[in-house]
Amino acid sequence: MKTTQCQWIHEKGWQPVVADPAATLVLVFGTGAVLDAARCAELRVMFPSAALVGCTTAGEILDERVYDDSVVATAISFADTCVRVEHADVTDAAASREAGRSLGTRLMAPDLVHVLVFSDGLVVNGSELAAGLRDSLPGGVAVTGGLAGDGTRFAHTAVVVGELSPHAGRVAAIGLYGKRLRVGHGSLGGWDAFGVDRLITRARGNVLYELDGEPALALYKRYLGEHAAGLPATGLLFPLALRDPELGDLGLVRTILAVNENDQSMTFAGDMPEGMYARMMKANFDRLIDGAIGAADAACVGLNGEASLALLISCVGRRLVLKQRIEEEVEGVRHVLGPHPVLTGFYSYGEISPYTPTARCELHNQTMTITTFAED
Repeated sequence: MKTTQCQWIHEKGWQPVVADPAATLVLVFGTGAVLDAARCAELRVMFPSAALVGCTTAGEILDERVYDDSVVATAISFADTCVRVEHADVTDAAASREAGRSLGTRLMAPDLVHVLVFSDGLVVNGSELAAGLRDSLPGGVAVTGGLAGDGTRFAHTAVVVGELSPHAGRVAAIGLYGKRLRVGHGSLGGWDAFGVDRLITRARGNVLYELDGEPALALYKRYLGEHAAGLPATGLLFPLALRDPELGDLGLVRTILAVNENDQSMTFAGDMPEGMYARMMKANFDRLIDGAIGAADAACVGLNGEASLALLISCVGRRLVLKQRIEEEVEGVRHVLGPHPVLTGFYSYGEISPYTPTARCELHNQTMTITTFAED
């Protein structure tokens, strides 16, 4: 596996200016204002034979640095791995599960090893998308990826497929096929729970209306105190952990996307099923960084050697908490993976990954999710 990286920055353009006619896949992540049709056209010239796939972000990861207002491209030339890209457009969140089913069905083949998915971060229901992919793929095929970001604006996210302009409401899925490909994955958070469990008594999809029979937003504001005035942005600092009363802790965390003062509801990045319990969480700086390190440890399992490429997808909420310390979580990943793997990725509105190596894929919020790749 060979990789080539470049970055577009205002007033400098692409640095370095590269060309690789043999590249088979280009992962591209960029701020929405600069990841546009022009950038895609320039990448097409540099990598004429590659499948071009990526999304808008809440920050771009290149090596051990985190950037804003840039575009990061990682071109991959596989030695013996085939790449197939499919996409679906979703105009209504209710169609998210069917989009996942359709993508999984179209990608399915006997030699399918792994699926990478990049989705619109506002229109698509990430929980239902993950469920649809689970419906149509066998248990031995893991799915990892993330939801596109838009900084802290939560206004417009988009996905790139091919030479097309970034498109809102789009989901792109990459199938990777071949006997020599090895893939590892890990996803951990590092948040501290506080307060008491609250029963979800009324919800519809990813919209939460009542906790313990009380209006959800009013109850949430009581916990936030002075932070309530900054909602929904400050909600990124106080996600909710979900617990199934029968299965126990599922390891699922949900981030707020929007609030509705009229009906006192809260919209989250994933489903909030009635009958589950929700508990408030808050940041612990050191534990967030430890979570990234733990995700890197998990992503090394099963590689049979050193990774060539690591895809890092971390949540925008982690970035808001860590602030100037944000690069410490990326440096922690580098320390675990060693000096050789190429690092790329972005800050997202949700991460898709199994919680453990043997679990099913789920939508997560507020985690660092890492996917590692190597060829034997």
